[in-house]
Amino acid sequence: MNKELKVLLSIGALVAVIAGVVYMLYDNSPQNAKTQENSPAKNEALVRDDSPTLGPKDAKVTVVEFLDPECESCAAFHPIMKKVLKDYDGKVRLVIRYMPLHPNSMTAATFLEAAGEQGKYWEAQDLLFDKQPEWGTKHGPAAANAPKPDIDALFKGYAKELNLNMDQMNAVFSSNKYAEKIKRDQKDGESLYVQKTPTIFVNGRKLATLSEPAITYLIDQELKK
Repeated sequence: MNKELKVLLSIGALVAVIAGVVYMLYDNSPQNAKTQENSPAKNEALVRDDSPTLGPKDAKVTVVEFLDPECESCAAFHPIMKKVLKDYDGKVRLVIRYMPLHPNSMTAATFLEAAGEQGKYWEAQDLLFDKQPEWGTKHGPAAANAPKPDIDALFKGYAKELNLNMDQMNAVFSSNKYAEKIKRDQKDGESLYVQKTPTIFVNGRKLATLSEPAITYLIDQELKK
């Protein structure tokens, strides 16, 4: 074996060792539930005073979720988030931010805010995620020929199901009352490099893997501090 080849092999072995160490330091959560261990985001863009919140304001852990009511992944993760909040009752505060990325996202987010005016925000969120197959944009080859739902009629029906005041609801929509707030949330998300939904931050630390083990791992870490 010539001298040059020995040097190359030695360098390759060193690189492999370093890569292994970096991987072990990064992949340190249970069941490979990877989480980004970068510095927590400390930006007013993360939490706003008028954002919907659930849980004690002085909770040790704040979970910020950028979501789109029309996002199928958000709907799928919704039961997990509710379970996490129940499991950590009193220890975690949830803050909702909007990242409208679909055709009916603005309408859905406005509906949630309008319901929130009447004390039914979380009930409305549950309902929209549950009914998402009715009103959400369809995907895949069959979507092009699928009949488009009557969004106005469907949302009026949802409002009645929640026993909301229809005059107040209609006034919110006719005035586009929450358009600026929703667009502001989107800009805030973009400033935090949110590119998909749901994107979740735990005390400013961005969740890299969308799973229950990953989010509980980060919450447990923050509670130990």
